[in-house]
Amino acid sequence: MIKMYGFWRSAAAFRVRMALNLKGIAFEETMINLDAGEQHAPDYVAINPQAVVPSMYLDDGTCLTQSLSILEYLEETHPTPALLPASPVERARVRALALIWAADHHPLIVPRIRTYLRDKLGADDDTRSAWIKHWFSEGLRIGEARMAGDPATGKFCHGDAISIADLCLMSQVMGAKGFGVDVSVYPTINAIVANCMALDAVSRALPLKQPGAPASH
Repeated sequence: MIKMYGFWRSAAAFRVRMALNLKGIAFEETMINLDAGEQHAPDYVAINPQAVVPSMYLDDGTCLTQSLSILEYLEETHPTPALLPASPVERARVRALALIWAADHHPLIVPRIRTYLRDKLGADDDTRSAWIKHWFSEGLRIGEARMAGDPATGKFCHGDAISIADLCLMSQVMGAKGFGVDVSVYPTINAIVANCMALDAVSRALPLKQPGAPASH
């Protein structure tokens, strides 16, 4: 069985969790408490020198890191159901959308950035909150502009089948909501998110349904 190290609130772990569920791959997730700094413990740094999640161990002991790399691996080794479309042009569009959220915007709000803003640049709570909300909102604004009115957009980011782009969008939206960003102003994105949420594999992977998440939900 695949063993994954994640955290309930991690957007990157959320992406991989959704893909594993969608593809029906059995896995066991060990939570690394990012808020408590467990990612910096020597035992975990030995697993992932970057001190981030997810890290995923395969049956043969190989350790994979970086959520998009893991998603590509899962697609190549478990191609059904497909999370990438068939043609190269369509795959390029899906990857481009995924990178908007997973590469351009998510890295700007991760714990190590928030910590640097506080400890090295002296940013107070209000300043850091404004920073986080700005970059979450920018990612959603750009995604909405990119997909709205595009005939390639369907029930999901690309056509009528869920793809890697949707997994990255879901992580952006759930993260934005967690930090109090108003996501109601993005109709295309909201319709796609509703279609994603209707899938049991996505619903089961939601951050607030994971061990360690706040009980108040």
